[in-house]
Amino acid sequence: MTKTIVITGVSKGLGRALTEKFISLGHTIIGCSRSQDAIELLQQQYPQHYFKVVDVADNEQVKAWVESFVNVPDLVINNAAIINYPAPLWEISAEDFSYLIDVNIKGTANVIRFVVPLMLKQKQGVIVNFSSGWGRSISPEVAPYCASKWAIEGLTQALAQELPSGMATVALNPGIIHTDMLDICFGDEAKYYTPINEWVKQAVPFLLKLSAKNNGQSLTVS
Repeated sequence: MTKTIVITGVSKGLGRALTEKFISLGHTIIGCSRSQDAIELLQQQYPQHYFKVVDVADNEQVKAWVESFVNVPDLVINNAAIINYPAPLWEISAEDFSYLIDVNIKGTANVIRFVVPLMLKQKQGVIVNFSSGWGRSISPEVAPYCASKWAIEGLTQALAQELPSGMATVALNPGIIHTDMLDICFGDEAKYYTPINEWVKQAVPFLLKLSAKNNGQSLTVS
């Protein structure tokens, strides 16, 4: 059974890999990113799908995007996120801290705010909020990112208690994958971790199997 899948942050990294893999399996993708060039390229490559330039941190942009959906999503993947350049918390500017929170936490909440009313009409569907190993543990010099992902864990569990029977939300730790974000954190050591093209082979079947029985769970792609 093919699904309509919403993915935020489709321009690169995990979002891009998931988009391409889901499309190869026949699913319909509704995707967004802040990158105009990346969105135009994706729309040219996959004209039967729907890609839009959206900053998830902007509530009004998210509202307009979701209101343009033709189909009700079966699966929503809140993937869009940023990470701070490693530094002690007191050296991270207020502006940088605030924008990370705006994207990672408020961006997720903005998408939920508008997709849930759509999904309630059918009382089915799964919302996956990407967390992190640093949403369940901590590390120095990435305090803003840790704070945001711990927030995603709590937000997801609270939302799970609000959704009706038949729907689900899950906090998902994708694991440690070699992405641009990992390069920022780990430097040269990042190349020793799982390549995206290998990760996506495990992640896509994992995501497609999620159902109402997983509501409120904190899971990890294995």
